[in-house]
Amino acid sequence: MRLKPHDVILYPLMTERSIYMIENENKLVFVVNRKANKQDISNAMQALYGVEVDAVNTLISRKSTKKAFVKLKEGYDASDLAIRLGIL
Repeated sequence: MRLKPHDVILYPLMTERSIYMIENENKLVFVVNRKANKQDISNAMQALYGVEVDAVNTLISRKSTKKAFVKLKEGYDASDLAIRLGIL
């Protein structure tokens, strides 16, 4: 079963650490569907936001939510996308 892009990425996560990652590492942090794999997350980022993804790392928190750390490819700016999303 394929997930739709809006079902994969639930919402962006804003913490002090994620703001640091946006500014210094060109990464964004999202809470994603537990069933989504890294390829689903990468495809959803391309479809929803029109950016190319370099790497995706995921983890499942103690609260049982899945976080995705999405590093954008060279030429795409995480802070620009964060401003478009209204999180910066």
